[in-house]
Amino acid sequence: MMKSYMHRQSLLLLYHNGGKSVFKKILIANRGEIAVRIIRACREMGIATVAVCSEVDRNSLHAQLADETICIGGDKASDSYLNIERIISATIATGADAIHPGFGFLSENSKFARICEKCNITFIGPSADIIDMMGNKSQARKTMKEAGVSIIPGSDGAVYDVIEAKKIADSIGYPVMIKASSGGGGKGMRVVNNSEEFEEKFVTAQTESINGFSDDAMYIEKYIASSRHIEFQILADKYGNVLHLGERDCSVQRKHQKLIEESPSPAIDDRLREEMGKQAILATKAAGYYSAGTIEFLLDSTDRYYFIEMNTRIQVEHGVTEMVTGIDLIKQQIRIADGEILDISQDDINISGHAIECRINAEDPMHKFMPSPGTVNDIHLPGGNGVRVDTALYSGYTIPSMYDSLIAKVIVYDKDRVAAISKMKSALGELIIDGVTTNLDFQYSIINNDKFDSGKFDTGFIENEMKIG
Repeated sequence: MMKSYMHRQSLLLLYHNGGKSVFKKILIANRGEIAVRIIRACREMGIATVAVCSEVDRNSLHAQLADETICIGGDKASDSYLNIERIISATIATGADAIHPGFGFLSENSKFARICEKCNITFIGPSADIIDMMGNKSQARKTMKEAGVSIIPGSDGAVYDVIEAKKIADSIGYPVMIKASSGGGGKGMRVVNNSEEFEEKFVTAQTESINGFSDDAMYIEKYIASSRHIEFQILADKYGNVLHLGERDCSVQRKHQKLIEESPSPAIDDRLREEMGKQAILATKAAGYYSAGTIEFLLDSTDRYYFIEMNTRIQVEHGVTEMVTGIDLIKQQIRIADGEILDISQDDINISGHAIECRINAEDPMHKFMPSPGTVNDIHLPGGNGVRVDTALYSGYTIPSMYDSLIAKVIVYDKDRVAAISKMKSALGELIIDGVTTNLDFQYSIINNDKFDSGKFDTGFIENEMKIG
């Protein structure tokens, strides 16, 4: 059946006359739902695709949907999806013009972007120098400060020594946040409430940073309690044109890992949106950035906001913005990498309705959210007007144990937040994934929580309201 499907898609490409991309073939250096998402965008643009996969992913959906598939190594990410040499070799061997890194894996690896450039392969993302600058949190902070972007009080530059770091923390005042300069995904981060616990938590965070990123550089900043996590979606071309596509509220998180995202944020009015949007554009221009990207802010209870970081890639939650703007961010990414000028302006951006995304993970909330790999015996996806599910699952697919536990993103859209919440309740109630344990019921409990429904929550919502650490 899958071969028949592939034959139909090959014919579709043969007769496709839309799109004017210089790219004839793109290699997707990723897996799972984001690889499937990119393949579909390329197909609609008339661009052929190459999938790379590990041994365990030979039967994965992205490997079956691409026009060509190359197995590049063993099950470990280091042997496959993180193996730069093998990915570059696959690109050259298949004659692909460009590489789309998706998110995670090598998407923010400047060495990879630099090697692509040397091999005359277009990296669909920003330059290696920009990745370096914005990936180093202390350097990013310095760049934003010099540009006049609002930043959280903290250390000027990286700190390496625990004694020096403690002096900075004492001068800032507790609570403080310790962060790895090269960190991400909640790794190398600790909140410190007082001077007595600083040393132990600094050493722990630094050790985590060394093990995870091979980097002992840390920085210290004031911890903003009762804050919202607000991020602005950015599009920028190579000619200095920059625009934002509104914000996403990512405050529902567990241990700095996002669970639910929505747009627009229930905490932001039109005045604040315009002001923060201008700051996001200022930050993007200060970095000399191009491609799709995200400027992340913390918003406190008094509507003061602070830059925290820039993500130099497409986000997991990009579909939320696509639903409220009608703009395909993956296609825009590809066109920008292809050297096209943005064909939309800020005045063209119209944010209408409300979108919410729930991340469905193969994990067990009743047992400390332990990963729950296994075989999907049966699956039923919700549908209907305004319901979108991004996933690579199918009946009989075996979820591997060695990769991220994200297996699906349920995204809904409706006229306002109340209607969108109601639609999400219906969608989650309809979703069936049999054979593996997921966080579906946990997500359902969040959506049905009165405080969530009120829109009056912050980043401590899961720990404080759901009583789960």
